[in-house]
Amino acid sequence: MSVVAHRSAEEIGRTALGPRPLPPLGPTREVPLPDVVEHVLSTGLRVPAARRASVPMVELRLRVPYAARSPEDTAVAEVLSSTLLTGTATKDRVAIDDELATVGGELNVSVDPERLAVTGSALASGLTTLLDVLADVLTSATFADDEVARERTRLIERLAVALAQPRTIAREALQRKRFGDHPITREMPRPAEVETVTAEQVRALHAVSTVPRGSILTLVGDIDPDTAIAEVERALGGWSSERTARELTPPPAPKPDDLELVHRPGSVQSQLRLSAPALTRHDPDYSTLQLANLVFGGYFSSRWMENVREDKGYTYGAHSGIEQVPGGAVLSVETDVASDVTAAALLETRYELARMVAVPPTAAELESARAYAIGSLAISLDNQGGLAGTLTGLAADGLGVDWLRERPARLSAVTVDEVAEIALRFFTPTAFTGVVVGDAEVIGTRVRALGGVS
Repeated sequence: MSVVAHRSAEEIGRTALGPRPLPPLGPTREVPLPDVVEHVLSTGLRVPAARRASVPMVELRLRVPYAARSPEDTAVAEVLSSTLLTGTATKDRVAIDDELATVGGELNVSVDPERLAVTGSALASGLTTLLDVLADVLTSATFADDEVARERTRLIERLAVALAQPRTIAREALQRKRFGDHPITREMPRPAEVETVTAEQVRALHAVSTVPRGSILTLVGDIDPDTAIAEVERALGGWSSERTARELTPPPAPKPDDLELVHRPGSVQSQLRLSAPALTRHDPDYSTLQLANLVFGGYFSSRWMENVREDKGYTYGAHSGIEQVPGGAVLSVETDVASDVTAAALLETRYELARMVAVPPTAAELESARAYAIGSLAISLDNQGGLAGTLTGLAADGLGVDWLRERPARLSAVTVDEVAEIALRFFTPTAFTGVVVGDAEVIGTRVRALGGVS
């Protein structure tokens, strides 16, 4: 009988002469992007459609600009998003679910300070049914009193839990710090505000805000784009209004300032959140900034991650990224650490920001970031849902599929000198503002001693 020897991963990765070298990365596989057919209906609804026949499904993304007209609208909009699919003039929530189930379909609704979003999918052969259900809820949702009361109670419970989470507290503090009292900061209403929302208020907001003019409905899947657009026109032709969907006004750009120490009594962890102005997708230097951000903290092999996680062990994760906001963009830097290393983590964060300025990225660092950027872009677009979501976001920003097609070439053209120049412009530690959330009685003395914290 022969005995099969099993070697561990460590044994496989080594030879008698030392560690086995890793093979070089192969060429990045190009993801072919489909042509996008776009049509604006007479109602003002913009409809981009693309054929991606990888699976016999279709993905739907509806974006309705939904800027609040008053602080109360935030609470009403949350209740509306929770009850939009609970019944229409001809169907209750069970009938809606059953009709979608016949075509393997689903619809989900969410809302934020910028937009109401309806995401959905179905078998490609069920696109007609999916659109008919969507049209029904858009034009004749009833928001019955009992359904609003039921969902309002559930929403209050969910909000109470969410608002107690450290990440939510840190996010709200950061939004106030960088944008003041701009409506973009009202991401989550208070339970007391939701408790007073009535079904009449929900119906009224739906009538004035859920409108096609200025909205975008994207379809991607195993479809013929022209036929799909014709189906949209048939199904949603009755969804009309003289109003135009309300876009959120641009918030002010964050200004350099001391970090704000936010007291969270009894907390055993601290949340570090820093932010500074960034570049929009329209800017010719956007790709350069994206690569500089990756080198700093945008992926696992970044400088900041290697410092505070791999070397110091201060955190499980540290991440920086470019966040698009109406009329602009911001650079966000965030990590969570134990209270006893909060000051040390802040010091290392500032050090890595300064190192981006003083010690520009090497050619090897740039190539690694470039490979990650191009590869992750390809992965994100290699499925119907990812492509539909990306096309919708780009369309809202005035961009199209050609911008995506040109991304790999733009990323490939960025040089080390260009990254060094952009790092000097955007990663200076004094350019940032932000918050440190934690137990001030535990972390306050050391954090304040570093300076730049109030």
